[in-house]
Amino acid sequence: MRRQPKITFIGAGSTVFMKNIIGDVLQRPALADATVALMDINPQRLEESDVVVRKLISTLGTKATIELHGDQRKALEGADFVVVAFQIGGYEPCTVTDFEVPKKYGLRQTIADTLGVGGIMRGLRTVPHLWSICEDMLQVCPNAIMLQYVNPMAINTWAIAEKYPTIRQVGLCHSVQGTAMELAEDLGIPYEEIRYRSAGINHMAFFLKFEHRQADGSYRDLYPDLVRGYREGRAPKPTWNPRCPNKVRYEMLTRLGYFVTESSEHFAEYTPYFIKEGREDLIEKFGIPLDEYPKRCIEQVEKWKGQAEAYRSAEKIVVKPSKEYASSIINSVWTGEPSVVYGNLRNNGCITSLPDSCAVEVPCLVDENGIQPTSIGALPPQLTALMRTNINVQELTVAALMTENREHLYHAAMMDPHTAAELDLDQIWSLVDDLLIAHDPWIPQWARIGRKVRAA
Repeated sequence: MRRQPKITFIGAGSTVFMKNIIGDVLQRPALADATVALMDINPQRLEESDVVVRKLISTLGTKATIELHGDQRKALEGADFVVVAFQIGGYEPCTVTDFEVPKKYGLRQTIADTLGVGGIMRGLRTVPHLWSICEDMLQVCPNAIMLQYVNPMAINTWAIAEKYPTIRQVGLCHSVQGTAMELAEDLGIPYEEIRYRSAGINHMAFFLKFEHRQADGSYRDLYPDLVRGYREGRAPKPTWNPRCPNKVRYEMLTRLGYFVTESSEHFAEYTPYFIKEGREDLIEKFGIPLDEYPKRCIEQVEKWKGQAEAYRSAEKIVVKPSKEYASSIINSVWTGEPSVVYGNLRNNGCITSLPDSCAVEVPCLVDENGIQPTSIGALPPQLTALMRTNINVQELTVAALMTENREHLYHAAMMDPHTAAELDLDQIWSLVDDLLIAHDPWIPQWARIGRKVRAA
């Protein structure tokens, strides 16, 4: 009888997300009796997650076993799959810092976790710890697959591939399938009848095809319907987020001819077109939710207080399938049953119009051989050009991390489309100084400039 897989969850204190991933895993027959190793540096959050997983096991009637760890390497010993979900520096103080310091310079943001000065700083805080996980994996589980759910996704994936090329990794996001579901709802078409193909970089991939299956088995292009619906005011429909009417992506559809897979609140700060000092008309016209991520964090913290108590007192926990790819990947690798997911990996020629070294998000075949990206070829030139503006920032951030050259952090901020549209060079360099000073306890030694000494 074949042994059950060991799945290690680094950052298990992200209890709700952990519940979704492990709940998906334990509902698959081949994985139902897996060993689940939970690791977190916060003992209270780890204990809360332990309660949730035990009740998941009881609810589903599986024979899964749980390990609890405060030590990362111990948790990784013998792992087959490593799920990573953590945030260095937390909402307070680091996320707050990423918003409040730029705001003093007149630079306003929406999410600040992927690109821009907020994304650069998050990458600087995050990548060294991801590298520490890779180092431990090489020692105690060198053949395991890392399922990486941490932002900034593209910077992280790129940096891991650069320094630890033998680590089997994939960056995972739910933006592709999530957006496809949103568009199906906008069109009033069952999601199961939609066929699509997407490619690009994380948070800036585009649907190259978006089609509806017809009764005769043929497929109809849905892009004309999406454009017409937007221009006639029938789309987008209200989304789950009442603060963002999702108009930015539809506007860009009319300009580029393709629909981007990440939300309007994200996309507004990846480009120089929508958030401008003194242009409140743009903010109002497109419904751009400034300071969205801090608001979301506060709401999630409050929501979790009630959820934690509810989970603790409940005899059973309702388990609903999520739209995350993790369980599908684990099941396919473990059983050989093939599946297709959208994953973030080193390009290596999958998208010929983008650099080989960058991280791309493409369809991947998953089976017992692992995660195999598919070939896309060249993207439409307008999409390639827009992605390159974001890749510039990612590449320079990774270069800073790889070479320990602090100046590349300033170069990355200079190249960011939104930052460069709002600030002059002196402002950009001074802003990066201030962010490095504020983040001093959470960044590598080579990047620190101290409280008084500033970069030349």
